[in-house]
Amino acid sequence: MTIERAELRWVRLELRERFESSAGGRRERPVLLLSLESGDTVGWAECVALPEPYYSYETTETAWHILTEHLLPSVVGITFSSPSDVLRPAERIRGHPMARATVEMAAWDLSARLEGRSLADAVGGTRRSVEAGVSVGFQTDDGELFEKVGSWIEQGYGRIKVKIGPGRDVEMLRRVRSRFPDVALAADGNGSYSLADAARLRELDELNLTMLEQPLAWDDLRDHARLQAGIRTPICLDESIRSVNDLLLALDLDACRIVNVKPGRVGGLANAIAIHDVCRERGVPAWVGGMLESGIGRSHNVALASLPGFTLPGDLSESRRYWTRDLVTPEFELVDGRLAVPDGLGIGVAPDLERIEALTVRKAVIPS
Repeated sequence: MTIERAELRWVRLELRERFESSAGGRRERPVLLLSLESGDTVGWAECVALPEPYYSYETTETAWHILTEHLLPSVVGITFSSPSDVLRPAERIRGHPMARATVEMAAWDLSARLEGRSLADAVGGTRRSVEAGVSVGFQTDDGELFEKVGSWIEQGYGRIKVKIGPGRDVEMLRRVRSRFPDVALAADGNGSYSLADAARLRELDELNLTMLEQPLAWDDLRDHARLQAGIRTPICLDESIRSVNDLLLALDLDACRIVNVKPGRVGGLANAIAIHDVCRERGVPAWVGGMLESGIGRSHNVALASLPGFTLPGDLSESRRYWTRDLVTPEFELVDGRLAVPDGLGIGVAPDLERIEALTVRKAVIPS
């Protein structure tokens, strides 16, 4: 397979509603969409970097720079035999996993299309549908929060994850649990706590949470291990797991008992599959996380979540959870709490080229 041309687009998408977490809030989601061409076949992927360096040091702007000035010029014109090989010409580039993942994941879609199979089949998926969970951002008051949670439960989501932060945590979750005693409830701290908050976080044990996600700093496995030793609620690590080596160290330290896998965060689907394989071998529950993706990024996540080791509901909500209108057809719809795994060629959904063109504010073309 030879990459003959690449096109990168900066697209502005407006969220259906403002989304708030301890890392900040947003109403607009800038999305970088990459297409790689080989003959008449096109593979698509989405860069999940955010505008601000709060989740990662990568931003939409830095990803644009790395992609247009370094990654894409090095891979356009090359011939590769598998998606894992596509980044070999760019091995000298350090870091920037989200930018790297964009190229690698577009190559996965391109490769699957050329081979005449779905992306889910290409990555080794075994499920025809995946269980979906939903993430609920900070709300202005409990009444609004209850309304949101109740709505998501009614729509069939199998797990509700609530964003928390200092001053808006234990009491709020206690009221949510009292209102919804049977729901699979999780909390996400987005790294907003420290080990000094251990006693407070220990109070969450009474609420029977499925997990406490990333309560402490993204680079502090030692304190996560200390916190896990003192609480019953399973800690799930997100930002802390950037590679298989990070995962192995975290498991050896007992810094977590559940793992969130985001292909953009770990540098692509190949690394995400490797992390999945370790979790499965070690009997560690894992799930696929989300980054407010459009349907293009979501299609990659759903294909990944079809692997057998992803045993917990992921942040794989349907298109209308975030968008009035998505960038793909058909859009992702929730049916009995699950999303169908597309079985068409590649990502299995068609990018809405007319809508993408209308929302594009910047474009770069890299010919061979």
